[in-house]
Amino acid sequence: MAALAYNLGKREINHYFSVRSAKVLALVAVLLLAACHLASRRYRGNDSCEYLLSSGRFLGEKVWQPHSCMMHKYKISEAKNCLVDKHIAFIGDSRIRQLFYSFVKIINPQFKEEGNKVKFDFLWHPEVNGSMKQCIKVWTEDSIAKPHVIVAGAATWSIKIHNGSSEALSQYKMNITSIAPLLEKLAKTSDVYWVLQDPVYEDLLSENRKMITNEKIDAYNEAAVSILNSSTRNSKSNVKMFSVSKLIAQETIMESLDGLHLPESSRETSAMILMNVYCNKILKPVDGSCCQPRPPLTLIQKLAACFFTSCIIGYLIFYIIHRNAHRKNKPCTDLESGEEKKNIINTPVSSLEILLQSFCKLGLIMAYFYMCDRANLFMKENKFYTHSSFFIPIIYILVLGVFYNENTKETKVLNREQTDEWKGWMQLVILIYHISGASTFLPVYMHIRVLVAAYLFQTGYGHFSYFWIKGDFGIHRVCQVLFRLNFLVVVLCIVMDRPYQFYYFVPLVTVWFMVIYVTLALWPQIIQKKANGNCFWHFGLLLKLGFLLLFICFLAYSQGAFEKIFSLWPLSKCFELKGNVYEWWFRWRLDRYVVFHGMLFAFIYLALQKRQILSEGKGEPLFSNKISNFLLFISVVSFLTYSIWASSCKNKAECNELHPSVSVVQILAFILIRNIPGYARSVYSSFFAWFGRISLELFICQYHIWLAADTRGILVLIPGNPMLNIIVSTFIFVCVAHEISQITNDLAQIIIPKDNSSLLKRLACIAAFFCGLLILSSIQDKSKH
Repeated sequence: MAALAYNLGKREINHYFSVRSAKVLALVAVLLLAACHLASRRYRGNDSCEYLLSSGRFLGEKVWQPHSCMMHKYKISEAKNCLVDKHIAFIGDSRIRQLFYSFVKIINPQFKEEGNKVKFDFLWHPEVNGSMKQCIKVWTEDSIAKPHVIVAGAATWSIKIHNGSSEALSQYKMNITSIAPLLEKLAKTSDVYWVLQDPVYEDLLSENRKMITNEKIDAYNEAAVSILNSSTRNSKSNVKMFSVSKLIAQETIMESLDGLHLPESSRETSAMILMNVYCNKILKPVDGSCCQPRPPLTLIQKLAACFFTSCIIGYLIFYIIHRNAHRKNKPCTDLESGEEKKNIINTPVSSLEILLQSFCKLGLIMAYFYMCDRANLFMKENKFYTHSSFFIPIIYILVLGVFYNENTKETKVLNREQTDEWKGWMQLVILIYHISGASTFLPVYMHIRVLVAAYLFQTGYGHFSYFWIKGDFGIHRVCQVLFRLNFLVVVLCIVMDRPYQFYYFVPLVTVWFMVIYVTLALWPQIIQKKANGNCFWHFGLLLKLGFLLLFICFLAYSQGAFEKIFSLWPLSKCFELKGNVYEWWFRWRLDRYVVFHGMLFAFIYLALQKRQILSEGKGEPLFSNKISNFLLFISVVSFLTYSIWASSCKNKAECNELHPSVSVVQILAFILIRNIPGYARSVYSSFFAWFGRISLELFICQYHIWLAADTRGILVLIPGNPMLNIIVSTFIFVCVAHEISQITNDLAQIIIPKDNSSLLKRLACIAAFFCGLLILSSIQDKSKH
């Protein structure tokens, strides 16, 4: 009765809310959000530097998040590269001196200048007076001595020595007014920052500082902001207000030792903000979106925009013509009977219409990708890991997965529903891992490595099984698989201006698919039908697999040979990242055996199945009760043992070295636990299986429309409400991934025809397209250098 009620309820929901209606809702949400963000940018300004200098919040104890953009944590080498041959000057009181020390510490923790490549100065001027004015005036008159960056600020000393008198405030205003034009003149050629005064913790102040109150500090800050912002007529001041340190101090001043000076962690945060303001526009780090302008469109991107625009216009013209033709075929009224006669004309949907419609939808989707991760329309934030941000969503999807379960159509080991389910829950866990920033937590990282290995294990198992059983080594099958794997990534490489290897998982699966194909297609071609007639062929296949294992071992331990192979043109254009193939070698080596394990498992399973050793009936255990119970016990122990080992891993490099050899233990343990009990094989989670059918699209799309800054941050569609933002961005992200999956399937049917002669012509066109792409890419690379 409960099952009947559940099915009726599901049908009722599906009647009113389908995948199609969900996509329409997602489109409306995107349009509304884009309009809101565009209006906000127009109203509040489009300069993320202002947000970096004036607003933000703490994500954790010491992690500062600027409003609307991402802050990069600069390493020593990066800081030196940015500030080489630069002169940085700090002028002010003891608070500015501490900021100076923290800033210098980023580039040189030992406070030693190396070869005078970067010049740092701190000038002690604790009051805004004639002495400070004279120092600034010298810079305006001497272009050689003028610093590239000037950080100034002072007020608390004036409050202290004048006992907080109103006359001191009036004098401060006069002095600020006199140096404002000088600062403005400097700001035309240098970066000038005026640091507003941080609040104090009055309870900790010594007796001789009790006159320094937050009320007086606010009055001095208001005076500085008012005067410096009005120093130029009819234009915005070039002197930048560094007011963000006030917000940082409000959260951390209680940790101060004397109530006046900020704790070291807060000063380091302020110094890192200064580094981001100056260096982001020079070095352009991926995870430092603050102060970075939108990257200019490349030639390939412009051509892609023209192509998609042409497809949209072409489809609209096609649609209008088709609609007018449909109106002409409207039912006409029979004058004698008064009834309508229907002109029954079955107009089949042409391939051209499907092609134009698919590229039209894809063009709109790519526009959304570009807006999210290149156009700076939507906001971005840094990731911040907490245990709750990872484990609570895991528990939530697990409950949903268990709730939505159905009976499988077949009860074979790793049947289609079960593999879709497996891909689905693995993909959801990987998505949660990425958005929560859990890569910083080593035990979670090691378990995620197993999930990636399991996906590749399925690649080996699935493609080996297909070729072994079907014996279909035709070019059509190969092209279909390669097209479905690579279509979205190729489009993203063009639109998002990223190398193929950037989307590392697709090259990995593609190469392993080709390895499986070549291994089985090479002479002698051994398939199940041939092997059943003579057991000798089984040994022949095992010999092939043995040679494959030797080849894998050779490449794994011969980095030089591996790099020479993949550094050859045009392979280098596909597998290089940052000018070398080391990243590709590392990724390939990390899971080097798991595809082989998948192929070997498929061979053993299919051999046992053919000899009817396995019991795969509904509700039946896979083996006899004794063997099933024994294997189940061994599997549970192995699964838990691996989990304990992964959770206790302390050294990432050592664990990565062991991972290729031991990951198969947990994969096989999971397969046996999932398939030995008959009741477990008879059900599957339709919730997980639905996501499993679009797992590849989910993995790739997350790079730009769920995460941000090429996976380094998080896309923010709804600022100020993290939970609502995740819900809305996830909803749009899943709808887009599902639509791209359908577009890929539609295009695969058209672009990869079954007729070999037509297919060869298409392949020639595709080859010409990629040759043109490689030539344009080479031209772009030369122009960049």
